[in-house]
Amino acid sequence: MKKTFLILLCLSMLLVACGGSAEETVEEPAATEEVETLDAPATTVAETLDKIVFGFVPSAEQAQLLDNIQPMMDLLSDGLGIEVEGFVTSDYSGLLVAMGSGQADVGAFATLGYVTAMNAFPTRFEAIAKSVRYGSGSYHGTWWTTDASICKSTPVIGAFENINGVPTLVTGSTTASPDVAALQVGWGFGDDGLIPEVRDGVTTSPGLACEADISVVTGEEVLFVEEGSTSGYLYPALQLKNMGIDYVNGITPRFAGSHDGVIAGLYNGDAKFGVTYDDARRTLRKTNADVGEKVIAFAITDEIPNDVIAVRTDLPEDMKQKIYDILAEYIATDEGLAIMDEIYGWTDLVPAVNSEFDVVREAAEEFGLYDD
Repeated sequence: MKKTFLILLCLSMLLVACGGSAEETVEEPAATEEVETLDAPATTVAETLDKIVFGFVPSAEQAQLLDNIQPMMDLLSDGLGIEVEGFVTSDYSGLLVAMGSGQADVGAFATLGYVTAMNAFPTRFEAIAKSVRYGSGSYHGTWWTTDASICKSTPVIGAFENINGVPTLVTGSTTASPDVAALQVGWGFGDDGLIPEVRDGVTTSPGLACEADISVVTGEEVLFVEEGSTSGYLYPALQLKNMGIDYVNGITPRFAGSHDGVIAGLYNGDAKFGVTYDDARRTLRKTNADVGEKVIAFAITDEIPNDVIAVRTDLPEDMKQKIYDILAEYIATDEGLAIMDEIYGWTDLVPAVNSEFDVVREAAEEFGLYDD
């Protein structure tokens, strides 16, 4: 399997679906058929750097991404004292090549896309920030079932969190645990924060969860997202391997093609086990208010770092810090929060370092995504 396979698979990431082309893009370097695993010739950053280029990949819901990011580019320009130009690539391979070849200086990557970039150009990228969603700088894969008989006790309203590294079922409402409620299918965001999700006068089921051993999937059909999905295949399959379960022959894997496809397949009775990101039941709640009762969470994977803002490692250190500070301050404003939440679902930024992505690299290597 060639390295380019992973680059193509990166298109499946960002908690919101990404892909397609923006209405306006600047010219980007063409991705070659195969990206070699070596560094591009180093580009020396002049002491009087007069321009920064910031690359983005468009989300399907945001064709006007360039217009929406311009206020952030203007703030960066003012804060850094030099021109900052935003541009939109057609896909992650374009952004990888642009930054790896020194034609872009900053980029917003999905997790798997960033690991791919580091593999292709081992010393050219440095993570400076992770996005925050639902109050966390990471997310996880969630195991689902439609068979309550596997539960150790009666399913309850709640959700799973990794607390001190231990998967923990937390029960309650917005009052008891607002962060967990944000992960539940039955809650939405209103002017005053989290509120029960009501559509056309019908209240969405809050969402059930129970504790069960993941080993119950042995010998069963399991719906995954696709082979390139971090939360919908790589992490849960590696989790099975670490438990001594053959993720190819010990179960019957099926690929639904999308997170909502997994949830729809479970809801419709195509299988009784599946795995997606966080609470992907939200994708079905518009038409099926009882999805939270029929599709039950019973376990989660390890944490997966959220989307990444990365810079070229050869940028001046003070500039890297200024870029982070300006972006963090921007997303903390009402305007910045509204724009970034709409584009990518980001609600905050936290610092990041490359070592946080080692476990993602481990998963990619396990599945041969870097093989020649």
